Amino acid sequence: MKEDVRNADSRTSDGPRDSQKVQVIERAFGLLETLVSFRGSATAGELKEATGLAGPTVHRLLHTLVGLGMVHQLPDRRYALGANLVPLGEGATRQLGGLAVPQMQSLVRELGESVNMAAMESEMVVYIAQAPSPHSMRMFTEVGRRVYLHSTGVGKAMLSTMEPKRVREVLASTGMPAMTPKTLTKPEALVEQLPVIAAQGYAIDDEEQELGVRCLAVPIPKGPTRMGLSVSGPTARMDDAFIRHAVPLMSRTAGEIGRMFSRR
Repeated sequence: MKEDVRNADSRTSDGPRDSQKVQVIERAFGLLETLVSFRGSATAGELKEATGLAGPTVHRLLHTLVGLGMVHQLPDRRYALGANLVPLGEGATRQLGGLAVPQMQSLVRELGESVNMAAMESEMVVYIAQAPSPHSMRMFTEVGRRVYLHSTGVGKAMLSTMEPKRVREVLASTGMPAMTPKTLTKPEALVEQLPVIAAQGYAIDDEEQELGVRCLAVPIPKGPTRMGLSVSGPTARMDDAFIRHAVPLMSRTAGEIGRMFSRR
C-alpha cells in the first residue's frame, strides 16, 4: 500500500491540480461507498466484483480500514461499516446544517415561522439546524434531536423520495409508535400517501408529532444524504393560505441549499 501512495504522488507531483490525487485514498473511499450500497454487509469477493479492484488490493484496503475501525469484520467473515464512521458522519452532517443557516434565516423573514433542517441518520430524523421565528409563541426544536420519520413532515418528505420497498423496510425497523392520537401507525396508510407527497412536492405533519403544531416540509434535492427543510408553527397560523404561500418559497430555498451542497 505504501508503494501505491508513493507511486501516485510521484506521478502527479508536477501535474495539474485535478491530477494531484492519491489513488489509494480514492480507492479506500470508493470501497466504503460500495459497502454502503450493499445496505448491510458484503464479502471481499463481492466488493472486488463491484469495484473492479484486484483481490489483493481489496484485502489490503479492508485490512487497513478494519484496523482504523472504519470497517468491521463480522463472524461470518463478511464486512460491514465500522463504528468509527458514525462520529465522522454525524459531525459532517451538523456542519452542513450550519452552512445552510443564512438561507434558512431568509426564509424565516419571508414566512415568520421557525425553519428547521433535518437529515436521515440510522433510519431516524435528526435535526441539524434551526432558524427560530420572531414570534413569542414559536416552535423550538433542539439541534441534534432525533425523531421518527413517520410522525414528522420532514420525515414524510424524505420517505417520499424512496422506493416503497425501502420505505417498508425502514418502517418495520423503527416501528410506528403513536406520538399523538393523530399519528399514522399503519405502514400501508403512510405508503399510500407518499406518491401524493412526491407529486405535490411537500408533506404535512398535522399534529402528528405534537398536538397544536403543524409542520410543512419539502425534501432537499442533490444533498449528500436524504435531507429536508421544514417550517413549523401553531395550527392557527399554519392554515391553507399559509401553505399555498410557503411551498414555493420553501422549494426555492431547498433547491438553493441542494445546489450549494452539490458544488462542494
